[in-house]
Amino acid sequence: RRAHLVPATFTDFREASDLNTNSAEALPISVKNITKTYGPVHALDDVSLEVKSGEFLTLLGPSGSGKTTLLMVLAGFTRPDCGSLQFGDREVIRTPPHLREVGMTFQSYALFPHMTVAGNVGYPLRLRKTPKRELEERVEQALETVQLGGFGDRRIDQLSGGQKQRVAVARAIVFEPRILLMDEPLSALDKKLRDQMQIELRHLHEKLGMTTVYVTHDQREALTMSDRIAVVNHGRIMQLASPRDLYERPENRFVADFIGDSTFLNVTRDGDQIRYGDMVLRHSAPAPQTGNLLLMIRPERITLSTNGPVEGANNFDAIATEVVYQGDSFLLHARLADGNRIALRGAMLGANITTLPKVDDQLTLSIAAEDTVLIDGSEA
Repeated sequence: RRAHLVPATFTDFREASDLNTNSAEALPISVKNITKTYGPVHALDDVSLEVKSGEFLTLLGPSGSGKTTLLMVLAGFTRPDCGSLQFGDREVIRTPPHLREVGMTFQSYALFPHMTVAGNVGYPLRLRKTPKRELEERVEQALETVQLGGFGDRRIDQLSGGQKQRVAVARAIVFEPRILLMDEPLSALDKKLRDQMQIELRHLHEKLGMTTVYVTHDQREALTMSDRIAVVNHGRIMQLASPRDLYERPENRFVADFIGDSTFLNVTRDGDQIRYGDMVLRHSAPAPQTGNLLLMIRPERITLSTNGPVEGANNFDAIATEVVYQGDSFLLHARLADGNRIALRGAMLGANITTLPKVDDQLTLSIAAEDTVLIDGSEA
């Protein structure tokens, strides 16, 4: 049942101040039936979500999917039309942002250029009227936590992109919030630094134990960092699962197509059997009971067989149409007998460019039963 919103009152503000506990215990988050519309557009469409205490949960989706809107609802910067939001056992839907006691980092860092590093990090503590000596100690501790000890006197324009991001994180954690919200914090960094910061943020989360909600449109980033991932599209959660389950067992075509590379082949039911053309597919996981069935094929799960069909696998006759050398791996595009196209990715290992298949070579492509994944072909 939806909880319709009413304007906040003085009592709401007074009760919300109880959240200012600075306890180290992480809080769970409960989102129930949250809806937010902008005219005819549903930015959030009856969203419900449970985030466990101390969990690192990522909201993943394309631009305009609603993931950032949901994060802004959690932060208190966006007021939903209806629904319920609880931090722990306290309803906070009407609590203003500064009383929610959540730490937050932004895509643009949002650092104050006229302040030093220490000034930026200490800003949340000054707002809370923390005594000077305690403030200085906690600022230095936060900087040490993000590996910026000794940087307190530097100006913001003296820092690299990665260092600015660390300052933003230090500012978000310095007052020891029990919930940390992160809005695409690594999107402005180059790939190498971004990959490094992903691991650092993950280690920081493990060290601090805060409940963390992280927004990104980068699938690899989400798979690398998360305990669980909520895939969002058109204001709804398409699937919520662990990175491995999401990648290996997507529940619908949108999730399968958005996360990783895939080829989709139409298959049919024939009693208890699933067929691709005349082939009866071997598969270890049960097929969906309803909907238009698709065979989802990940390119790295296909084996290029040089000795004919592999016993116990699903074998496809194909012709190579393109071979792309990519250093440590190769990408092979092939055409099946019925005209469908399929992609295979393999490691070079001890091979070299001369041993790869060539265009127009006849091939046998094999997929093990445990890698044969059948999904609901619907987009939602």
